[in-house]
Amino acid sequence: MADTGVLETLLQRVEKVDDGVDSLAVATSLGVDHQVIVGAVKSLQALGDVISAELRSSKHWELTEEGTEIAEQGSHESRVFSCIPQEGLAQSELMKLPFGKIGFSKAMSSKWIRVDKAHEGGPRIFRTVESIDDQVREKLLLVQKGHSTQLEEKEKNELKKRKLLSEVTVKSYWITKGNSFSTTITKQETELTPEMIASGNWKEKKFKPYNFEAMGVAPDCGHLHPLMKVRTQFRQIFLEMGFTEMPTNNFIESSFWNFDSLFQPQQHPARDQHDTFFLSDPAHAHEFPQDYLERVKKVHSEGGYGSQGYKYDWKIEEAQKNILRTHTTAVSARMLYKLAQQKFTPVKYFSIDRVFRNETLDATHLAEFHQIEGVVADYGLTLGDLMGVLHQFFTKLGITKLRFKPAYNPYTEPSMEVFSYHEGLKKWVEVGNSGVFRPEMLLPMGLPEDVSVIAWGLSLERPTMIKYGINNIRELVGHKVNLQMVYDSPICRSGPPTQTE
Repeated sequence: MADTGVLETLLQRVEKVDDGVDSLAVATSLGVDHQVIVGAVKSLQALGDVISAELRSSKHWELTEEGTEIAEQGSHESRVFSCIPQEGLAQSELMKLPFGKIGFSKAMSSKWIRVDKAHEGGPRIFRTVESIDDQVREKLLLVQKGHSTQLEEKEKNELKKRKLLSEVTVKSYWITKGNSFSTTITKQETELTPEMIASGNWKEKKFKPYNFEAMGVAPDCGHLHPLMKVRTQFRQIFLEMGFTEMPTNNFIESSFWNFDSLFQPQQHPARDQHDTFFLSDPAHAHEFPQDYLERVKKVHSEGGYGSQGYKYDWKIEEAQKNILRTHTTAVSARMLYKLAQQKFTPVKYFSIDRVFRNETLDATHLAEFHQIEGVVADYGLTLGDLMGVLHQFFTKLGITKLRFKPAYNPYTEPSMEVFSYHEGLKKWVEVGNSGVFRPEMLLPMGLPEDVSVIAWGLSLERPTMIKYGINNIRELVGHKVNLQMVYDSPICRSGPPTQTE
């Protein structure tokens, strides 16, 4: 609300007249900025029908900055005339003056001066009259004193062309008494309280009218899950790199595609019940490519393709067990097998979807999370190609400081863990795993011998990987996120590149 003193003064001015007052005139008489009076008018209108204010527009002429200077010091042409002595002045000297160029032209048009171009020392300027009448200054002084109506429109427009005058539109309020006019300011109540109802004093209160046309506060609505927002960012990066998204809509997978096809032995600890969710209904899968299944069985139990295998009794009963997939690499296995059944062409695949582990929930483990996976199949790919693709991929994420550490995976050789230097934590943090798929996995599928497949994977939930997305999550969900607490959480399994995770 405007200052109470200004409000009372304005009401007193309105009380003294019957036909009203102009807000601009009130501001001028009080020596305050017009916006102060406008604010007082708005405040009084908010109190009810105390005053009536009609918005009016008016135009008047004002001196520009240059016009104000001329009103004080004289026009350019008059100053040129004044600086020319009886013996004349060299034109070159006159042009050095700040008002010389414009003043010379106007003084010549008024025939106040002449130029002797044949003068011995070069062109010289002489007066042609004894005295002058500086009408430009006189007209500007009239406008400055508020007597612009004494000038003809033609004269005003000429001064406007010289950028000495400008026409300004001024909006003001014509203020009159309202039906509830009073010189005493009473604050209106905005809320009916239980105390007012109990005491009955609400009858004596003045309430501010409700504006039923006003827009209400927008209710909170749903948002996309923060992880889905971050998932979109990862997906966009893969698409920019020319990858094709793999279908990942089968959460239930057979052990054959989840483990056996990846050359993961049936005795591997990951295939125990304490690590994997096994289904009871349906408990087994029965449809497999039989010729491919036989080749997988042979490479596991007898070896082949330059490998001695694992030398154990491979059982179809283990391969048939249905599970909740433990990784999206099972989807990659299906896609690579499908690729091998046709004429080979280089491909780049990616997937981002949920996987499941039989874990006890704690600070370092989740039973359900999202895996991000990238796969490239082409002729003659090497570890150097894998490192180059990883550098490009992580650079697009904003992660540029990378290190690689040799690792072991059942279905990749060589294998590498990927570490990034975390500027906030000041240490190296593991951000993913990668490797080149083994021949024992690829050749039974029917892929050509000179085709290599490089792949890498990471978790969407791992805080160090989503730190770039989490900064946006604050805005997306409107919650405060303690980033340091997230980064320090044990779920961010960090460690120097010299240690094994």
